[in-house]
Amino acid sequence: MATADARRRLRERPVGVTIVLTIVGYALVLGTFLLDVAIYPDLTREQINLLTHAIAAINTTATVLLVSGWYWIRAGEIRKHQLSMMGAFALILLFLVVYLLKVGGGGEKHFVGPDPVYYAYLIMLAIHIVLSVVSVPVVLYALILGLTHSPSELRSTSHARIGRIAAGAWILSLTLGVVTYVLLNHVYEFEFASMLVPPL
Repeated sequence: MATADARRRLRERPVGVTIVLTIVGYALVLGTFLLDVAIYPDLTREQINLLTHAIAAINTTATVLLVSGWYWIRAGEIRKHQLSMMGAFALILLFLVVYLLKVGGGGEKHFVGPDPVYYAYLIMLAIHIVLSVVSVPVVLYALILGLTHSPSELRSTSHARIGRIAAGAWILSLTLGVVTYVLLNHVYEFEFASMLVPPL
């Protein structure tokens, strides 16, 4: 009964629910960056590196699921599309938990490399961040519509159009995130940005 009631509310107010969830997500991230919240443990460099690699694995898997979901809907495989997109969203929630733990625990790194690569890195990172921020409400709205409407009902909503925008922005953001991860952690050097990070 409670599940049916929640689904009905989601269905009737997708924009309102999207706005609330977006604000909560933004508040979590901004609060971690701007406030000294004492809920995160201080991390060692080894732990930060482990979380960094975990984030890259999560984002790579989410990208594969998003591309698969895009393929499945074009092939008319609605159930496979739904499972791929819900799996990608679950991974992004996991990413958020791991990312906040890493940043809140003092785990920021700065890129060290030649100037041309450094500026290319910054441009890719900026695009990744902007798309990440902008795609949150679009992804949430498409997901809410998808979860609260049948496939036949979705044809009369903006799910397909919004979904294409959400998936495209999300895929590009995640791809750039993985590319910057490779440059920062495997191709060039980095420095730990926080003095909170104790040595190994």
